[in-house]
Amino acid sequence: MGMDWIAVASGFGIGAIVGMTGVGGGSLMTPLLISVFKLNPAVAIGTDLWFAAITKSGGAWAHQRHGHVDYRITGLMLAGSIPAALATIGLMHFTGVTKGWAQALTFSLGIALLVTAVVVAYRQAWQALGLKLERWLPARRKAGFTVAAGLLLGVLVSLSSIGAGALGATLILLLYPRLPAHRLVGTDIAHAVPLTLVAGIGHATLGHVEWGLLAALLVGSLPGIWLGAQLTKSMPERLVRGLLCVSLVTAGLKVIH
Repeated sequence: MGMDWIAVASGFGIGAIVGMTGVGGGSLMTPLLISVFKLNPAVAIGTDLWFAAITKSGGAWAHQRHGHVDYRITGLMLAGSIPAALATIGLMHFTGVTKGWAQALTFSLGIALLVTAVVVAYRQAWQALGLKLERWLPARRKAGFTVAAGLLLGVLVSLSSIGAGALGATLILLLYPRLPAHRLVGTDIAHAVPLTLVAGIGHATLGHVEWGLLAALLVGSLPGIWLGAQLTKSMPERLVRGLLCVSLVTAGLKVIH
């Protein structure tokens, strides 16, 4: 029972970070599952995918109710990400989860953590870069690039459980820099839920989910998300993001080594 309470507390902490920053759930949960709960990388990734799919579902529903989802962008990204996720999981089934796959999963996780740290640290710069890219990226080409962005996320999320949140939002912002912030967030979450669910189901078929631990994490995360959302009013955003970036870089370097 002791480990259950540690899991509840861990879920609460991760939930609070998600509530305060909007990112960090998957990025911090998988390293936590590996380092604290001693899960092997594949099981940690599969468990985190289910955690992400379930915790993000409420947010997706809320954004949909308020009309914050651009369904065209969501559909284009899913057209790339779902086939990519299915192909990646299919390849794991076909080849078997060998030592080589374990190393690939661990390396992908480390790289994804470091990239997420850069994305979070320079969040303000991505919109300016997207506006500059508009000159070379006419509207007629954006559909293809959006599908390609989804494809990239589908592979990355299936291999590392990371990318559907902060990286997904950044790719949308680069391609659609004039999208209002609330629609950017709503569209990103609407894309993340089916992607993490499909990848999570795939990992479950490989036996990569620790269901009891998942339940305890979810119990803690719900009040944590609520508290984090309340704390955003009093905590300096720059301080929270700085601490999050340091955590991501530390976790990324530890995983790679």
